[in-house]
Amino acid sequence: MEPDRSVMEGHRRGDRAHRLAERVVLAAVFVAAALSYWLTVFPLVALALRRLRGRAERIADPRLRELALAALAKRGNIEGAAAFAAFVPLRRRSTVICALVAFQSAYNYADMLAEQPCADPTGNARRLHEALLVALEPGAPHRDYYSDHPQRDDDGYLSELVDTCRGALHRLPSYAAVAEPARRAAARIVEFQSLSLDPERDVLAHWARADTPAGSGLQWWETAASGGSSMGVHVLIAAAARRVVDPAQGAAVEHAYFPWIGTLHSLLDSLVDRDEDAGSGQFSLLGCYASTQDAAGRMGWIAAQAARSARALPRGRRHLVILGGMAGYYLAGPEASAPGAQPIASAVMQAIGPLAGPTLLVFRIRRLAEWVTRSRGRGRPGAVKDTSISVAKDKPLVVGPREGSS
Repeated sequence: MEPDRSVMEGHRRGDRAHRLAERVVLAAVFVAAALSYWLTVFPLVALALRRLRGRAERIADPRLRELALAALAKRGNIEGAAAFAAFVPLRRRSTVICALVAFQSAYNYADMLAEQPCADPTGNARRLHEALLVALEPGAPHRDYYSDHPQRDDDGYLSELVDTCRGALHRLPSYAAVAEPARRAAARIVEFQSLSLDPERDVLAHWARADTPAGSGLQWWETAASGGSSMGVHVLIAAAARRVVDPAQGAAVEHAYFPWIGTLHSLLDSLVDRDEDAGSGQFSLLGCYASTQDAAGRMGWIAAQAARSARALPRGRRHLVILGGMAGYYLAGPEASAPGAQPIASAVMQAIGPLAGPTLLVFRIRRLAEWVTRSRGRGRPGAVKDTSISVAKDKPLVVGPREGSS
């Protein structure tokens, strides 16, 4: 018997109506998140970065001061980390921003330090990135982060970042419930950042293969990519702001961000850094693919898995917004429009779905606005590059307003 055509048409109309309704709801979540970010998060992040820059300017060692300032100049991933705060209760938002900005700033700085020449690059990177483990463990003693680094005295800058992060975490009601998965995510960062500097890629590949979730179908460098992503830490810090966190929900979030969302995050970062990595001879995750077509197919599939995992989480639409925002940030840059990158960008955009377009537009508009602002600044007589560093010399390191100031 042939199916009733009217019934089939009814099902199709129902599916279309469902998809339309889902798009409307996603659009509402996106607009609400954008307003929350630009009105209540971004101003606090800008203030935090201004204060951090003032603190970094007081580092006596000229090389370490230069690296600290360069790490803060990579503000895109710091602002991206703080985006998770857009979804936390307003009364705890400033505390979450404080933790997120401090953690990502410490990660940026450790990464910059680890790229400098030294006798033992792998050991040096491990010691430096262990600061991220201590940042997630209130009460733990500091380690000798600079034990293998040529310069050792940063006037306490890295330790202050660590202390700022864990001081904020101590004030979050449910940090104890997410501390273990957060530390596991940070431990993967330490492994990735140290082993990726080992010229013998077999060591990195062995670690990544052992950490690849069974049945995921991921290649070793795709798992390694997720290991280097800080998004798994960010989402758990934001979750700690809730009064009660179900351990099962925390586990679900961890498994969505490691591997899928974290893998896509680091691969997109590798995409925009492709020319820079080639010029410096640094290890490129994207370079592990056989061709651009291979990379586009794999990254499109990974993006689809990331979107599916995000959607399945409690409050899944919020995670979809974060995922879309992350992808839009990377794909809005000129590097993603280059001939060798465009097929990859298209595959990722298509896989993420309806949120990809709006987020891409937002970041392109912002890049244009920043370009216009810089152009006008260069054209003014006596213009300076940055007037935001005049912070009182006697102020302690504070990367976000204190609790209750939102």
